[in-house]
Formats: sequence, C-alpha cells, structure tokens
Amino acid sequence: MKKRITVLAAVFALAVGMLGGCGNSNAQPAADSTKEAVEQKDTSAPDETTNNEAEEADQTSTDVQTPALEDGVYDAAFNTDSSMFHVNEANDGRGTLTVENGKMTIHISLASKHIVNLFVGTAEDAQKDGAELLQPTTDTVTYSDGTSEEVYGFDVPVEALDQEFDLAILGTKGTWYDHKVSVSDPQKVE
Repeated sequence: MKKRITVLAAVFALAVGMLGGCGNSNAQPAADSTKEAVEQKDTSAPDETTNNEAEEADQTSTDVQTPALEDGVYDAAFNTDSSMFHVNEANDGRGTLTVENGKMTIHISLASKHIVNLFVGTAEDAQKDGAELLQPTTDTVTYSDGTSEEVYGFDVPVEALDQEFDLAILGTKGTWYDHKVSVSDPQKVE
C-alpha cells in the first residue's frame, strides 16, 4: 500500500511539474521534482492516518469486487479453464448457486458421466488420506431439440465470486486432473 501512495504522489508531482512549467522555459524538468517527491516520501515515517485510510480503501475495493449475496437461489456462470471439463451445453455454462447463512454452493450438471468425483483443491491433495471428495448426483438435462440425457452433477462449495480456485476432477480411468474454475454473474431466481 505504501508503494501505491508513493506512486500516486509521484504522478501528482509530475502533473503539477508539467503544468507549472508550461510557459517557463527555465523551469526545472518535471522528472527531477517527481524523483525528489518519491525520495522524500520513501524516507518519511509512515503516518497512522494514511495507513488506516489505505486499509479502509482496500476493504472498500474488495467489497465492491465481491459483494455479499443475500440468502437465496441464483443462476450463475461456472467458468472453467478447459473445453473438456465444463457445464452441460443444455445449461449454457451456468449452474444453480445457493446461498444459505452466507455460505455459497453451486450445483453444476456436467456433459456426461465420465467425471466421477471432484475435489476443491489440487489433484495432489485429492489423493491424500482424508480428502473430502465431492460425490455426483444423477441429473437429467434437456437439450434444445427436446431430447434428454442423464449426466453427473456436483454441488461445489464457493468461497468467493469472481475469484479463480482449484478444482480437481477424477475421470472414469482413475486419473486426477487439475483445473481452475470461478463463479460469476449471479442472477436472482424469482
């Protein structure tokens, strides 16, 4: 945070230096005044008020990025890093996000029954004793042409919206694979 304040001070000093030197050909270059401002800021003792304001600004920006959802049911996008691991096409890349007592879980229906377990974390951790594997449900999806199919679905815990997290998958061949996923764009279901 101290570096951010220093950079902001340098940008401000640069802007003031440029404005001040517009009509004066004998003015000292703005870069020198910027360098002095940065050096002066780096050597000064941290101000408690500035640190508190910076912490509040960080908290505000975090709140804006991941607002808390009220308890309820939402339709939300489930984003993956793979074309082989994704939500069933019948669901347009979306799942059902449930928020209960502030905890979020998204239910996703996959493309088939070839993924038999999920694990929130890495493939390496999924193979350790005591790892809590997510068990599949059997979901029925209906495609736009009216045909239906049974596929596996999973209830995946979500810590925060719009933040990537590790989700390992286990296929029918017994191999674990690492993936990065995120949940975004929650829309309240009426």
